[in-house]
Amino acid sequence: MREFQIAGRRVGDDTGSYVIAEIGHNHGGSLEKAEELFRAAAAAGAHAAKLQKRDNKSLFTKAMYDQPYTGRNSYGPTYGTHREALEFGRAEYAHLAKVAAEVGIDFFSTAFDRPSVDFLVELDLPAIKIASADVTNTPLLEYAAKTGKPLIVSTGGATMDEVRRAVETILPLNPQLALLQCTAVYPAAPSDLNLAVIETFRREFPDVVIGFSGHDLGPEAAFLAHAVGARVVEKHFTMDRTLPGTDHQFSLDPGQLAELVTGLERTRQALGSPVKQCSDTEAPAVRKMGKKIVAARDLPVGHVLTEEDLAYRSPGDGMKPYLSGLVVGRALLMPLRADDTVRIQDLADAADFLPLDEIPTADGLPAAAGTAGQGEPVMATEGVVVH
Repeated sequence: MREFQIAGRRVGDDTGSYVIAEIGHNHGGSLEKAEELFRAAAAAGAHAAKLQKRDNKSLFTKAMYDQPYTGRNSYGPTYGTHREALEFGRAEYAHLAKVAAEVGIDFFSTAFDRPSVDFLVELDLPAIKIASADVTNTPLLEYAAKTGKPLIVSTGGATMDEVRRAVETILPLNPQLALLQCTAVYPAAPSDLNLAVIETFRREFPDVVIGFSGHDLGPEAAFLAHAVGARVVEKHFTMDRTLPGTDHQFSLDPGQLAELVTGLERTRQALGSPVKQCSDTEAPAVRKMGKKIVAARDLPVGHVLTEEDLAYRSPGDGMKPYLSGLVVGRALLMPLRADDTVRIQDLADAADFLPLDEIPTADGLPAAAGTAGQGEPVMATEGVVVH
């Protein structure tokens, strides 16, 4: 059975979705804003708040670090200074870990490089996220897997062979893996999402929890993702979608995040059980609208029933019409008037030919309501098998 453990919480096919509010750098470098986002994510019902951690000078080439970076979304004149302005250090992470514990939400981060993996492990955060950009970075995947921390890996822009290679790199070292279908488009249109890949992942990796990291607008696609098997859902989160920054426009605001959480729970409830049966809540309607076997006309004691003697009428508080084959040919032990219910005790030797869970009780429902036909078949003396 596929399952994933994070911060003492079990996630599996039989659970609800684990919801991650991806704050990333939507805090704009402000610890106060980050704390506000943590508290809002917890209030909305998210299970985790997530940041991103980079060791910028080791992550980028010098040319990329020093290249000019200007415009509405820039926090510095070069790309390097922009990234540094958004980066939190040990003091900020320690503070936010306390906030997360206070409000009852898990806190972890994406590691973009080995120094960041070390940083997160030293803080003893409960999991490590690996971004889509590193699904092909097998040295980083191996390094992170060896920490023993649960890994959550996004797969945007990857081929199936690349995803397979990533999984084969991680699983021999660390069985605690969640794999997220993701599309590296910002924002992503519905036609970009390819949620059917979730089913592909579930077939290909039967021991791995599968999830969805969505860059689409709104929460609705996540409900479909859960329906096809996702059990980890990650969505970007902001207090204001109009703020400067590349991620705000496709992030959820607090109201939408709350809608995501409640909608996922409604989806889980609506999926319900894979066993098809008459539920307790259906039983009254089945009794009212269903049909039973009744006498089509007045019949004397000793009469041997024919098909013409039977009618099928509501309410369904007696023998079901599919049992008519066992009724025909039986002699009546007592007279019946038109519309009288044909009962087992009214028929000669009929009880010997019925499985126990088909015998109606006083309320007209089978003795084992909801499980009819699931027991062992009963052999009739004439060679008829009743299921």
